[in-house]
Order: sequence, then structure tokens, then C-alpha cells
Amino acid sequence: MSHRVLVAAELENLLERSQLTDLDITWLSADQPTPKGDWVAIVPLLSRWVGGTEFKNLPNLRIVANVAVGYNNVDLVAAEMRGVLVTNTPGVLTDATADLTWALLLATTRRLVEGVDLVRSGRWTGWHPQQLLGLELRGHTLGLLGAGRIGQAVGRRAPPFGLRVMYAARTPKADFERDTGATRVDINRLLMESDIVSLHVPATPETKGIINAETLARMKKGAILINTSRGDLVREEALALALETGHLGAAGLDVYTDEPAIHPRLLAAPRTVLLPHIGSATAETRGHMAAIAVANVQAVLNGKPPLTPVYG
Repeated sequence: MSHRVLVAAELENLLERSQLTDLDITWLSADQPTPKGDWVAIVPLLSRWVGGTEFKNLPNLRIVANVAVGYNNVDLVAAEMRGVLVTNTPGVLTDATADLTWALLLATTRRLVEGVDLVRSGRWTGWHPQQLLGLELRGHTLGLLGAGRIGQAVGRRAPPFGLRVMYAARTPKADFERDTGATRVDINRLLMESDIVSLHVPATPETKGIINAETLARMKKGAILINTSRGDLVREEALALALETGHLGAAGLDVYTDEPAIHPRLLAAPRTVLLPHIGSATAETRGHMAAIAVANVQAVLNGKPPLTPVYG
């Protein structure tokens, strides 16, 4: 029996034909609205909203298999009310995202983009002892706001660079502390004492806008902010102001509140490294994400439990 399934068209080249056995695929590109019909599963990207209207228009829907760790593009309450399962792709993108976090960390602390721009501009006049002075990592403090899989992976990369690690999390992480020497602190201490603050919390009503004018003011003068987690954790205009005034030393971002739009003031702010949401953008990771999403669909449509359910 063939099952009708909507799949993000952007995944087509990441999936093998063998993974799609018994699925009647309708490829749905990002610029197309979610259609009405008798599809039983949808495999969307994080950019596609799946809520009450979509559930009403897809009355036979059994699963939303999100191709992301996050799932704030899905109305979980509406899904649960209709008995629709929701899955995500946790774990598989941990290392890729942690590596990109470190790319941003190194790019901001050592002013790499400014260096590239200087060389390309033709204005570089040669070596100078005070040219593009950055932050030496050894002896400084990395503060992790959140210590889930990705936060811990970022922290585990820190000791060889000589960084002290602090983290703020709801529960202590004994293994992480043992392996890295990390210290669990409250968010206020983390902001005040960290030279680099890296965000690794999910998007919830409590964390939305957690980095705002007030919390930015608590950060050390010259501190650096890194965000590869969720765009709506940061108030972009407040961040831009903190960079303009020199209160913050730099910011490295891969996610934004209203992607692909970025606040114009942030785009113009000094000492920023702004990336186009490529935290998981390795061929291996994106392929694994697509495969997990489709495997969740196959499991549910064959009467088995989902592999990575969001709830239940």
C-alpha cells in the first residue's frame, strides 16, 4: 500500500530512493502553501508553519516529521488534540552545530571577518603591533546559557583552549562538570562573569527575548555573544545598540528572530559575524536529518512508535 506524503522539496537530493519505499511523495517547495488533501504525513522544514488551519485541511494527517531539532513551527496543542504525532531530529546535528558555534567564537574573538575585509579592500598596509587586536582565549571564561546536547558539546571543546567553563541550566550535569571542570551558576552570575556567552536554550515563552537591553547591560564590558540556538532568544535592536555603544565586544549569530529578515540596525552594527542559519549545514548532518524524519514517517505509517517523538 502506498501512503501519500508531503515532503519539503529541498530534501529531494538528500534522500535515497530506498528510504521512500511505499511512499507516494508530493514534493512541496518552501514558496508553496501547504495544500488541502488526503495526505497522511508531512515532512516540513522549520520555516513551514503547521497549525490549526493545516490540520483542518489535512484531516487524514497522522504525523508531522520536522526536519530540525526545534519544533516551534508546529502547534503542538493542536496536533495533540487531533492525535497527530510530532517528531524532530535530535542528536544528529550536535557536533555540526557545536563546530559552527566554535567557528563563530573564533571568528569574533580574533576578528577574522574584519581581517578578511581589510585584505580584500586593498587598504592593508602591512603588519602593525596594534592591528585588529582580539581576545586570547586562555584564562578567560565561556558561559553557556543552557547545557543540553549542543551546549555540552560546545563546552567539551573549551578546555584545550584554556577556557574556564560556566553554565546555567535547570539541572546539574555531573558528567559534564567532571569532564570539563565546568561550574553551574545562575544566569545573573553567568552574564556578569563570562567573557563569551553562548546561547543553547530552546525557544519557550520563558526564554523568548531572554537577551534584551536589561540582560545585555549585565554582561561584562567587551564581552562577546554567540547564538546558534534560536533567533527569538535575542532582541536584535537591543543587541545592535550594545554593539554600537561598545558595551559588547562582538556578536556571532547564525539565527534570527524573523528569518531571513534581520533587523537593519543589527546588519549595520560593528563587530558582527552574521551567518545564514548554517549550524547543521554539513552534507552528513543534513542527510541524517532528512533520513531520521522519513524513518519516523515510515515507522508511524507501519503501525510502529515514532523514533524521536516530541511528546508522548
